[in-house]
Amino acid sequence: MTRKPNPNPLRLRKKHGDGSGLDVSAADGGRLVRAQSLRNAIVASLLVLVAFCVLWIYLSVLTERVFPWMTVVLGTMLGLAIRYAGRGVDWRFPALAAVMALAGAIVSNIVLGASTTAGNYGITTVETLRSVTVMTWPVFFAEVWTVADSFFAVVAAGFAAFFANRRLTRVQFFALRKWREQSDGH
Repeated sequence: MTRKPNPNPLRLRKKHGDGSGLDVSAADGGRLVRAQSLRNAIVASLLVLVAFCVLWIYLSVLTERVFPWMTVVLGTMLGLAIRYAGRGVDWRFPALAAVMALAGAIVSNIVLGASTTAGNYGITTVETLRSVTVMTWPVFFAEVWTVADSFFAVVAAGFAAFFANRRLTRVQFFALRKWREQSDGH
């Protein structure tokens, strides 16, 4: 005799668990929330932005070409850095990643433009950036910044936001949900 009265012969054997509930509590979800660090995420994103600017300048100098799609790489790098440094599980981390990607796309294009201009005049990039005036910005956005740069900046923001939140296991997600339900109930 079988244990179950009418076993379904077409059903596959369950390999993913015994059907009992997960052994987690709201306190486990609270630990996940307390492990977040917005400060670490900001520091990591700033470090990635500086490293990306240097990398993009070197790549452009080596190939003698400017690749505008590199800002999508920036977005991915920012999202992953914010994920690992910030360990975020709420909305602040994707929002930070998207804002940093948009700002980083603009800043990195400015630094790349300054580097290219500095190379043409035989001065350093820092000297070029220090000599920027209010009159420079309209020229930069009219002549250097293109629609493609805007498109890639928005795509980079999307990638950054997608990769920014911490990836949770099923148990962690359940614990976080229990913590949120408990904190909403009080």
